[in-house]
Amino acid sequence: MTQQSSGMRYDCIVIGGGHNGLVCAASLARGGRSVLVVEARPQVGGAALTREFAPGFQVSACAHLLHLMPADLVNELQLSSHGLKWAAQSMPTTALTAQGAPLTLGLPLAAGPDLTAQDASAYGRYSAQMRRFAQALVPLMSRVPPRLGTRDWRDIAALLRLGWQIRKLGRQDMRELLRIGGMNVFDLLEEHFRSDALKGALGFDAVLGTNFGPRSPGTVLTLLYRMAAEAAGATALAQPTGGLGALSNALAKAATAAGATIRTSAPVSQILVESDRAAGVLLESGERIAARTVLSSADPKNTFLKLLGARHLDTGFVRRVHHLRARGLTAKLHLALDRAPQFSALQSAALGGRLLIAPSLAYLERAYNHAKYEEYSAAPAMEITVPTFNDAGLAPAGKHVLSAIVQYAPYALKNGWPQERGRFTDLCIDTLARHAPGLRGSIVAAELLTPLDIEQEFRISGGHWHHGELAFDQFFMVRPVPGAAQHRTPLPGLYLCGAGCHPGGGVMGIPGRNAARQVLKEAA
Repeated sequence: MTQQSSGMRYDCIVIGGGHNGLVCAASLARGGRSVLVVEARPQVGGAALTREFAPGFQVSACAHLLHLMPADLVNELQLSSHGLKWAAQSMPTTALTAQGAPLTLGLPLAAGPDLTAQDASAYGRYSAQMRRFAQALVPLMSRVPPRLGTRDWRDIAALLRLGWQIRKLGRQDMRELLRIGGMNVFDLLEEHFRSDALKGALGFDAVLGTNFGPRSPGTVLTLLYRMAAEAAGATALAQPTGGLGALSNALAKAATAAGATIRTSAPVSQILVESDRAAGVLLESGERIAARTVLSSADPKNTFLKLLGARHLDTGFVRRVHHLRARGLTAKLHLALDRAPQFSALQSAALGGRLLIAPSLAYLERAYNHAKYEEYSAAPAMEITVPTFNDAGLAPAGKHVLSAIVQYAPYALKNGWPQERGRFTDLCIDTLARHAPGLRGSIVAAELLTPLDIEQEFRISGGHWHHGELAFDQFFMVRPVPGAAQHRTPLPGLYLCGAGCHPGGGVMGIPGRNAARQVLKEAA
């Protein structure tokens, strides 16, 4: 292939036009840098996009709710002036049960047929304490993690601030946080509640999108991670009008308004290196584009092992990246319906919220057990939304879309997804139909995205939406791996700005903003 130079040189090139890449580009451009975003797909958004999956039916293709993006980031980039509107905000969460009335979470939590007054009271105390813990962790989300084992005063000061955040909780709360921090969420919830439905609903958020079951050590950490992002002033459980693609479009407009250039249908084949420093990118078309700094929002395995190449890295570092745990265990189900679904004992207004099928911790653990043996769950857990209830424009008049995140569906299935896709899709529909009789008869079209599909469609290694498991050994100061935990990489001029770096995945944009701040600070 003939390589041709574009003749243009930028201060920064951002690989990937997903939400983190766009936030990074907008932040760099606002900081006075000339920025080019190169996106492989014909449209921006990455996994946060809206697309048609059946004639006339549109859906947020991978992520389907905006839950973790800080309000100050939305305001800083003036996304409302760039077209971002809300179809729903602060959506309620309702846990579906096999028998009895569904349980809607919220404060105060009312006692009912399946919930004792003691559990309702305990829920208030539990929620207040967990919010205090989460609030103490909020500053960690928006800061670049300190390095370990250095004498740099900035790293020492950052560690002292971390300790002070915990100490400010007071002796009793500090001891409790240190006690539960490494626990599994099963044991934590068993200490507080008796209601299976309540424990199942609360435990689901600790394992959503992970390779964990509720008995897995560290699941309290993943729950606190989610809660800390919420406490950061995030737009909690919100649905943008037009789906998450509308959020990505607003981010793209914010980036271009700040001066960034965005090129779609421009897949990168290689990160260029000159004089042992990142020097730009080579597109699959053969075009070379020069830049002093390259920031990759691709996952770490794609960035280091494919786009850069192991020859530019130390053997030990390559080994750590190779062993990064990043195999997805979550599928996405889309249903086109000719009428609104009717869930048993559920008021129709609840369709505008978030519905869970996680009736108990034991149900979640059994669902997870199959994944240990490269099998999908016989009775999967689900997070369900009906986006057309809040945004009718996503489907033809009178028709609806159902979008569900399904756990557990392993990336590497023992019998292979080509043979099992149809069976698992039917199993998921049967699971839904047990709570929504008549659902199957209303289905116009169905689409199942397995982790393998997510890998291929969105170019995410392993199809893991966090780009790497959120676990103690892949978190904060060691995320994604030692040697690349402060957005910098072993190659000068190359930075990470995607979900694979701190603080992790979810549609939050913080990794992109943190990476931009690191570049701007080091160039100052």
